[in-house]
Amino acid sequence: MYALLLMLPILLLVARLIYFYTLQRGRPEADVRNMRGPRRLMVILGSGGHTTEALSLLRALDTKQYRPVTFVLAETDTTSAVRAVAAWDGMKDDMKFVKIPRSREVHQSWLSTLLTTGKALVSAFPIVYREKPDIILCCGPGTCVPICLVAWLFSVSAIPCGLSALSNSRASSLLAFNERFFVLLQLLFVQRTVITFVESICRVQTLSLTGKILYFFCDIFFVQYESLSHSWPKAVYLGRLV
Repeated sequence: MYALLLMLPILLLVARLIYFYTLQRGRPEADVRNMRGPRRLMVILGSGGHTTEALSLLRALDTKQYRPVTFVLAETDTTSAVRAVAAWDGMKDDMKFVKIPRSREVHQSWLSTLLTTGKALVSAFPIVYREKPDIILCCGPGTCVPICLVAWLFSVSAIPCGLSALSNSRASSLLAFNERFFVLLQLLFVQRTVITFVESICRVQTLSLTGKILYFFCDIFFVQYESLSHSWPKAVYLGRLV
């Protein structure tokens, strides 16, 4: 009995990985198009340059299409919220700020990092559950790791991406099953979240540690130097974004 309880989380994780890599990853635009009304946006801020890059990306968005906006920042971050309010002064009514424990402080030992990251993961669950973001945007701070992992774990697409390779009748049957399955999951508070990661402009030859982790879980992973797209084939290079 205890062995079964221990195996259950592992089996669920394996099932989630199979679903993500076979049916979900690769065409997040299909899910975005099927989102009704303004998209609930969650933006992960980080002290210093990470916040600068995130706010720079937000200036290019149509604020009517992306609201409300939830900004997530570390408990020890004392400047990012002020900068976000100043940058989006006309959207104060649609802005919200939530804080979680920082996953790792500068020069923190790796052993203690495991404990602080675990604490951040626990804090991320109620945030993702409560806000149910349609899209998560992050630019590299370690704070985005727990949020993105929790969102990824409970994110299931209602539109399998592999349907184009199937016959019309088989695709229709699979789509109908998936839609019913998705409705059931929504009753369990499962939300399809498109996770978008933009690697920092400072990263020319190698990915950041956050990027190396989230590369395997993001729906869209942008790099800003072509050399990185050669080393990481799933990365998307569109030139400089910030």
